[in-house]
Amino acid sequence: METSTALYARLLADPGLPLDSLRDELGYGESEFEQAMDELRGLGLLRGTTATTSGVAAVSIDTAVRRLLADSDRRFTELLGEARRTRDRVERLHAHYLPLQTGTAHELVRGADRVAALLEDAARAARTEALSLRPGQDQSENGLAEKLARERIALAHRVTLRTIYPAAALHQGGVLSHVQALTAAGAHIRVAHTLPLWLIVVDAGLAVLPAPGEPPGSAAVVVRDPAVVGVVRELFEHFWAASWIPPELLGRTTPDDRHREVLRLLAAGLTDQAIGRKLEISDRTVRRLVADLTTALGAQSRFQAGVHAARLGWI
Repeated sequence: METSTALYARLLADPGLPLDSLRDELGYGESEFEQAMDELRGLGLLRGTTATTSGVAAVSIDTAVRRLLADSDRRFTELLGEARRTRDRVERLHAHYLPLQTGTAHELVRGADRVAALLEDAARAARTEALSLRPGQDQSENGLAEKLARERIALAHRVTLRTIYPAAALHQGGVLSHVQALTAAGAHIRVAHTLPLWLIVVDAGLAVLPAPGEPPGSAAVVVRDPAVVGVVRELFEHFWAASWIPPELLGRTTPDDRHREVLRLLAAGLTDQAIGRKLEISDRTVRRLVADLTTALGAQSRFQAGVHAARLGWI
């Protein structure tokens, strides 16, 4: 990361420098240099151009973030279309094929009590993972308590529990307390701006989807066909990759002035050393502040932290 950061800073400062000269100036080996270039390309921080001797130009952090968000929006639109097609397939399965294969690959469960019993059975049977999207979360005290009890059953079996909620749902005190309790119990909770439908996947062998045309929570389609379950699981993973850990679950609702200034300078493309000089603090302090921010934002890298911070309006 430090190698690519230094390379990026140098490309920003002198975009016309030939790559061979740049590599020699930085003292990188050929493989180290190529690895750093590949990392910058992967982050969207380089673009091809005929305007420079090197054939590449550095892209600002702001531009890269905007492009990433635009690409995310495009992929979300595509995925939403796929989600609708999946729902259409589920509806066709229900209307045309389920009557021919009752009790086999697909099953329709009607009635809120039966759906609740189905979810409890699934929680007890889970052994590896339980994945879910939760739009339209039941915010009643009883509904949240029943859900917490079910998911604690799965967690007691050391099941990996991953759930995505709409970000707006955490504005409700009951839902926020609920996800905080789940996080404390060992669940992995993230949020997204929009979720297309409610779904659950258990152990890659069972999917539960809303029944088309039925009131929310009153009926569900149970799918055991491996191909369909695989599609539903891919749908979940796509949303998981684009979601983030809400700061409310990490004890920081907004950054203080020092952390916000570091975010601003990171977004401007400054290295740790340059940030330290600008803020008159040590490189070690800068690294600690950056680590604080990536943790608070649930990010895996500095660049991802910038994306999450932009989504939250921190920069």
